[in-house]
Amino acid sequence: MADYKNLLVEKKDAILIVTISRERALNALNREVVAELQQLFSFYWSDEAVRCVIITGAGEKAFVAGADISELADVDVRSGTELSARGLYLMKTIQNFPKPVIAAINGFALGGGCELAMACDIRLASEKARLGQPEVNLGLIPGYGGTQRLPRLVGRGKAMQMIFTGDMVDAAEAHRVGLVDEVYPPDQLMDKAMEMAKTICTKGPVAVALAKECINRGLDGTLTAGCDLEKANFGQVCGTGDKNEGCEAFLEKRKPNFTGH
Repeated sequence: MADYKNLLVEKKDAILIVTISRERALNALNREVVAELQQLFSFYWSDEAVRCVIITGAGEKAFVAGADISELADVDVRSGTELSARGLYLMKTIQNFPKPVIAAINGFALGGGCELAMACDIRLASEKARLGQPEVNLGLIPGYGGTQRLPRLVGRGKAMQMIFTGDMVDAAEAHRVGLVDEVYPPDQLMDKAMEMAKTICTKGPVAVALAKECINRGLDGTLTAGCDLEKANFGQVCGTGDKNEGCEAFLEKRKPNFTGH
């Protein structure tokens, strides 16, 4: 495992817990954090010992309270495009990571923080969480996928309202519009995230990975193309030992022992 300056990484059984740790800066996403997250997800991409990832922020105030404004002050057309490209590449890596990624949103998730949460597969929020894309307040637009993922989650009109006004939404409203999936009291958030991750870890890892691929790629294409991918992935998973183990365990009324093969 690599040493990280801005990330705390803990492995509990098959669950990897990643805490963005820049508490004084409200865990803002600077270039260094983006690079470290990219390195981490690349490192664990093929690690069969990891079956689920939880991302959260250090402290009680913020998940990730946006980008590092000091880095944005001097960007021009070229450097701004490069900055966006690096962030978009990280979000694509997380979205396509072959294991489920849960965002445990413990506070402010603004700008790049909201985009990071949206790149995750499941979003669990504290009742104190606040989410938004306030880039227009700086004369900017979202640059890490916010203009694309937000309307896919909450619909065109609500996304435009949030992005054009820069207004935050609280956890209850985020849940109502589909931006987060569950809301919990602050002291229960990580326990609930761990509980969900543990449940996922009991399922067939190949099946989970292929289902994730079907959902992500299917939403980016036509229904016909998505069903064709599902057909291919269903056939693929039928050839695994995990499928045999799962069916045998069900018939024998016991818990399956999935190995990922």
